[in-house]
Amino acid sequence: MFSPKQNLKIHIALGSTDMRKSIDGLSILVSEKFNLDPFSGHLFVFCNRKQTILKILYWDRNGFCLWHKRLEKDRFQWPRSKDAVMTIGAHELAWLIDGLSIHQKKAYKPLRFTSVF
Repeated sequence: MFSPKQNLKIHIALGSTDMRKSIDGLSILVSEKFNLDPFSGHLFVFCNRKQTILKILYWDRNGFCLWHKRLEKDRFQWPRSKDAVMTIGAHELAWLIDGLSIHQKKAYKPLRFTSVF
């Protein structure tokens, strides 16, 4: 689905997004509202007000790709925050797509080590 990149970032647009927007409208949102580069190759995730539709926009070498998922039953557990954009990891995106919260209490926390040399 997505080409793996080492420095891939996943940005989710908190709040709701008008799902009538397609590639052009979503890329303008990324650029103007969130001050991010839509050509970065990072993933930009959007959700509708009813939390039944997700769209993921990304640039893939020579063109934009738009991934769309609509739930026929249930809702996505879209995070709530006062921020406009939240950066998450690949595990959190997978949880979100699967209908889970991005805040899994039993998930392992990432470890960060610094070199002593």
